[in-house]
Amino acid sequence: MKSVLLILFAAILMTSCSTATKNNPSTGALAKDTTPKVIGIGGIFFKSSDPASTTDWYSKNLGLTSAPYGVVFEFRNSNRPDEINYLCWSAFKKETNYFKPSEKEFMINYRVQNIEGLLRNLRKSGATIVDTIQKVDYGKFVHIMDPDGNKIELWEPIDSVLTKMGGKTNK
Repeated sequence: MKSVLLILFAAILMTSCSTATKNNPSTGALAKDTTPKVIGIGGIFFKSSDPASTTDWYSKNLGLTSAPYGVVFEFRNSNRPDEINYLCWSAFKKETNYFKPSEKEFMINYRVQNIEGLLRNLRKSGATIVDTIQKVDYGKFVHIMDPDGNKIELWEPIDSVLTKMGGKTNK
């Protein structure tokens, strides 16, 4: 069963991504470094009493281009400037269960490389792994808990798939 956020993230990116790039780990287009680690921020998610109104406010007052499910930022990879990467910003209903077991009002999605290796390392260090790796067309996802009880989403992206989906982004 795919998580609600994976479906939400797919919906956001189907309507919110643009331009072309090559970034498929299976084809070797990424750098040779496969050290299991975080390589950036993939998303910022927070609870809101009225997500649509909050997103609309950000759009009207701060100029964010939004889709029905949030905002997508496009940026360049500093090590490979021809590669386009994405970050998703999204307001969730206060009643969402997606952040569970965390009781916090936010969740951060980290872009990672070598998600399998990172999970092995996390297990060895005793970290709490919430679920198993879920694979979708645009990457792999898994959730962990940090020592303060924050649920964290780890995402090993395949940005080229997101780029092919097309749509508007914030640059």
